[in-house]
Amino acid sequence: MVLPTVAVLAGGLSHERDVSLRSGRRLSAALREQGLTVDEWDTDASLLARLRDERPDAAVVALHGGQGENGSVQTILEMLKVPFVGTSAQGCRRAWDKPTAKALLAKAGFATPGWVVLPHSTFRELGAQGVLDAIVEYLGLPLILKPDQGGSALGAQVVRDAAELPAAMVGCFAYGDTVLAERFVDGIEVAVAVVERDGGPQALPAVEIVPESGVYDYTARYTAGLTDFFAPARLSQDAAKAVGELAVAAHRLLGLRDISRTDAIVATDGTVQFLEVNSSPGLTETSTVPMAIESSGTNLGAVFTDLVARAIRRSA
Repeated sequence: MVLPTVAVLAGGLSHERDVSLRSGRRLSAALREQGLTVDEWDTDASLLARLRDERPDAAVVALHGGQGENGSVQTILEMLKVPFVGTSAQGCRRAWDKPTAKALLAKAGFATPGWVVLPHSTFRELGAQGVLDAIVEYLGLPLILKPDQGGSALGAQVVRDAAELPAAMVGCFAYGDTVLAERFVDGIEVAVAVVERDGGPQALPAVEIVPESGVYDYTARYTAGLTDFFAPARLSQDAAKAVGELAVAAHRLLGLRDISRTDAIVATDGTVQFLEVNSSPGLTETSTVPMAIESSGTNLGAVFTDLVARAIRRSA
């Protein structure tokens, strides 16, 4: 049996380039341990020519942020008919836009913290302080501010005092032109990976996230020792079932494929609250998806080798 050649796409030019490179290196090593021939490709001006000339049997998208998650690179792969592991371009666009994902899950009956979405121009044209006051009046405090698109919690800040809002808003706008202001919910934060198998999408054991600072921001995500993880999460049987059902529902409703990760909060009243979903989850040493995979009794290389085979069969 001839094993497939795989191009792992990582890097790119987004704010999350370094994280993507770390994910790509770890995934490449895991696939090589399974016997696959793997090349790590950056997504730069040489990508189109390499895809045409070298024609890997399959590509794996290990890109985070920007073109790797908004459907752009996936569109290129689809146009060139290169089989790839990951969500289609259309599904990526739905998941990439946080308000769209929240609205679709809310419409389907799932709980999600209250939110508003406003572009930078609204603050400029209507007066920043007045708009901020209206946000606090509508949503209350505490709030979490985040760019409406993007990952790795870049630009995300928790605001507990109205006096902190202006500076937090400026920090958020550094990563995007539109801000999502969302009620901050206290509870147990979890990440739930979903992997597609022959029986359909299956939720892996939830991973509980306990950041030392109390906020799971960029530093807490990617600096070893700043966050404690529990895999599986320390949840009741009912809560564990509920977060798994939420993650599978998000995967299906948003049209995701192969693998995804849903972030949620089990609130103090027991309600499971949807936060966001990631169509190209991190695979670094501190990322939750590899933890969930190991907790389920398998390993990163085996899971992605199976997903590569699925992608090749799908293209046929």
